[in-house]
This record gives sequence, structure tokens and C-alpha cells, in this order.
Amino acid sequence: MHHPKITPKSAPEITPSPAELEAQERRLVFRRFTHTDAWALGTLLVELARERQAPVAIDIHRAGQQLFHAALPGSTPDNDAWIARKRRVVERYGASSYLVGARFRARGTTFEESSRLDPGAYAAHGGSFPINVENTGVIGAVTVSGLPQLQDHRFVVEALEHFLHGTEQARD
Repeated sequence: MHHPKITPKSAPEITPSPAELEAQERRLVFRRFTHTDAWALGTLLVELARERQAPVAIDIHRAGQQLFHAALPGSTPDNDAWIARKRRVVERYGASSYLVGARFRARGTTFEESSRLDPGAYAAHGGSFPINVENTGVIGAVTVSGLPQLQDHRFVVEALEHFLHGTEQARD
């Protein structure tokens, strides 16, 4: 229980509800998504990761093609395996990998127990977010791996918010 007279050293990790995660996805929609956009978004993620010395791998896929990939110091080949597993969840469900896991948890189960999918190929852990284009739908995913799953998710969301409300819309 939070005591009003004690200030925590850091904010507690509050797990977002499925409704909050769905709202993020409705808000973070692209007008278009080109190779140039993939490069700009990927570069933004790399810059943010370097500033924070985050040991992550970053991946952007569109329509089955890898458009961007970077592995920062401290990341490992295991991060690439996690990226592939999380990305497959986005491609299959059309929702962020964290939201898919949260929906299963909200029903009192887990993705691993109830999805009937091979956990070696699919991971409903945070870090992969759909690239949703207006009037088109989900065409790909931007994925980060290397931090705890909620931090991976928040990192991608932060970059998408910056990109969509700064870079992309400013060009239009």
C-alpha cells in the first residue's frame, strides 16, 4: 500500500490494462509506412537506446520483409530469437505482443497454456507493436528485445509516439 508521506525512489511499474493497451494501438496509426519511414523510426529507436545504454536489438518488418535491424552492445543472438517470436504474435493477432498476453491474463490463463501455438515460435511478451496504416490495417511490426517485457513495450510505444506526433505528421 502506498503511504502518502513516503516518496518512492522510482515510480512503481503499473501494468497497463487491456483497454489502455488497445487505446495505444488506436492512437498509434500511420498514414503510410515506407522504407524511408522504417529507416527513420529504426534510427530513432537506436538513438534512444544509445542514450539509455539499453542492451537491445531492434527490428522492423513490413509485409514479411525485414526493413531495419540493429543490435546494440549488450544484446545477444537470443534477442533476435525473441524478436521473431514476438513479431509472429503481432502478425497472427494484429495486436501488440504485450496486449495479446494481457488479454490471456485477463481471462485467467496464459498465452502459453491457452493459445495452442508453439511457444518456441510465438511469444506474447512485450516489445512488438503493430505497424497499422490508416485504411489498410496491420502491415508489419516494430520490435525491441533486451529489457524486461513491459519496458520493451513502453520503449517502442515512446518511440512511436515521438515519431508519429513529430517526424511523420510534420512532413505532411
